[in-house]
Amino acid sequence: MAKFVSDVLIIENKQLNADFCVIEVESAIDLQEFNPGQFVQVKVDNSPETFLRRPISIHDVNAAQNRFKMLIQAIGKGTETLYRLKAGNHLNIIAPLGNGFSLPKVGERVILVGGGTGIAPLLFLGKHLKNNGFKPEFLLGFRNSERVILTEEYNSIGLTHITTEDGSAGEKGVVTDHPVFLDKNIDRIYCCGPDAMMKSVAKHCIDNGIDCEVSLENLMACGYGICLCCVVDSVRGNVCACTEGPVFNVKDLKW
Repeated sequence: MAKFVSDVLIIENKQLNADFCVIEVESAIDLQEFNPGQFVQVKVDNSPETFLRRPISIHDVNAAQNRFKMLIQAIGKGTETLYRLKAGNHLNIIAPLGNGFSLPKVGERVILVGGGTGIAPLLFLGKHLKNNGFKPEFLLGFRNSERVILTEEYNSIGLTHITTEDGSAGEKGVVTDHPVFLDKNIDRIYCCGPDAMMKSVAKHCIDNGIDCEVSLENLMACGYGICLCCVVDSVRGNVCACTEGPVFNVKDLKW
């Protein structure tokens, strides 16, 4: 798949709370080439401390309007700069990068599990699954009710379950505590979030014979396999998450 370096126009920066925003951009790239689970590398201008591009998941795609969205959490100088951008600003990106999620088998029950900013690629994936005849469910974990975001968007695609660590919204606990996660009638789980969460989900899936794919959130400097920042220990040896992933079947990872 061809990769492009391109300037995109910011159509909207919707700030969801003090930490999260959704940036929608218009692109000259053919968005039909974008697949759920892929990402873009974003150049951060006007941030002297930010030397490297930032890897951002493709959150949603509107191919008809040639627009896509990125869910961004302001957790450092680079993402804080992105959080403050306005409609009319431009971004330089490299896209599309990485390999995405695979489709389930016909008739499988699938659950999409995300934590924090790891929910980002699951919206695009959920729409893709629904368009292919599946009925995805979402299980999304947050720290507290103030961090709960975008539930209406996910619920418009499939039944959405929520957990918060303090019990201020949804079920109290983490995603692996939720009754729907412990249901034995699950065929496949797609997951993205903190490493500890993904490893816990992966162990449960392996122990219970559930197919599982995870989208890794490794640090990436280049996004196309040159810098070796994102190396992962797999059953095939060391591989780059940016080129071999970021989506992996958990059976291929040495976790």
